[in-house]
Amino acid sequence: MPAENKEKKSIRWQVPEYKNDKRGRRWYLLASAFVLICLFLSFFSVSAWKIVFLGPDSNFLFALIILISAAIMLIHDSQEAQMITVEINSEGIQIGRRFHDYDQIKQFCVLYKPRESIKNLYLEFSNKMMPRLAIPLRRQDPLQVRNYLVRYLDEDLDRVAPPLSEQLTKLFKL
Repeated sequence: MPAENKEKKSIRWQVPEYKNDKRGRRWYLLASAFVLICLFLSFFSVSAWKIVFLGPDSNFLFALIILISAAIMLIHDSQEAQMITVEINSEGIQIGRRFHDYDQIKQFCVLYKPRESIKNLYLEFSNKMMPRLAIPLRRQDPLQVRNYLVRYLDEDLDRVAPPLSEQLTKLFKL
């Protein structure tokens, strides 16, 4: 009788498309104050403790960027994140509709710190223009994911904490 192959052919789980932090009234008040200050500074300058209207020298582009960013955040907050499927198999990693071949990925890191509620898979791409990808492992066994990926990719053993950008995003609830 042939020996059974206990090796998994793929690992699959679902994650939200993006992290949707619950923001309170205080956060929205501070964000509104920040937007108003930025808009004020795009049209006015403070010189010798006097407020000076910049007129045609106003920074209209900055004001437009601030308003568009605020609108995008409000629209984004009003929608629920959809669940997408993450599948790791012998050919690469499928995240939703997007497929990443292993030769596109430089290295990976599985970060698991239960006391800090951190359980993520980080992917660094060979293409410097592609951002680092953080994928929540949710109910997946981090050791199983790590053991599967180590056969195909280099592991980043230096990473012991989430990237600073992720920590700031969490702190400011962005």
